Amino acid sequence: MKPIYFLSDAHLGSRGIPHGRTQERRLVRFLDSIKDKAGAVYLLGDMFDFWYEYKLVVPKGYTRFLGKISELTDNGVEVHFFTGNHDIWCGDYLVKECGVFMHREPLACELGDKVFYLAHGGGLGDPDPSFHFLKWLFHNPVAQTCFSAIHPRWGVELGLTWAAHSRKKHGDGADPPFMGEKKEFLVRYAKDYLSTHPSINYFIFGHRHIELDLFLTHQARIIILGDWITQFTYAVFDGETIQMHNYIEGETQP
Repeated sequence: MKPIYFLSDAHLGSRGIPHGRTQERRLVRFLDSIKDKAGAVYLLGDMFDFWYEYKLVVPKGYTRFLGKISELTDNGVEVHFFTGNHDIWCGDYLVKECGVFMHREPLACELGDKVFYLAHGGGLGDPDPSFHFLKWLFHNPVAQTCFSAIHPRWGVELGLTWAAHSRKKHGDGADPPFMGEKKEFLVRYAKDYLSTHPSINYFIFGHRHIELDLFLTHQARIIILGDWITQFTYAVFDGETIQMHNYIEGETQP
């Protein structure tokens, strides 16, 4: 089988990322480098720092990224797009215009002869009540209808400002490093899920902006994908196993 690629958390368009145009170009160069060898690409959420689709309007920008995604799908490469907590408001634009498969919930699936559990990861096992309230609010159809009534000139401005503030509240915008198996909520979630679904071989998440490859049992691993802001990390499944890589100026290094 052809290799399958997993990456997440580019936060394209973020006002908290000073090198945003360079970052997008690097992501596009990476996608271009795998277009002839990839069987599928899984984008596990927060690829945009803010995305909201009005009935006839989408945010401006991202033309290089969207064009490359469209090229991949036009050439028969499956591109799976998972909504994250920054781009949960995706409608059908990316499906109709770019040909992606859209996923709004975690996905358990078989790839090769392995069983995968794929999700962005926001809210899974996270005990923070404020996060769960915001997640409920952002998914609430009444709240979405009210937001849609705001002119895009102000609605998109509000969304980008909120997203930048959310990132900067961590100080330098970076997530805390790995906190250990007992404190990492995604690790706890995976272990709990594995107790009732022992066939899972790989849990793959984004969201945390850390690079993690951890064995949960002798046959089950959890992968947290890092980000495409400073780390430029991704995972590759070759049909037998997964490896993490870094993309550095057009070259891949394990």
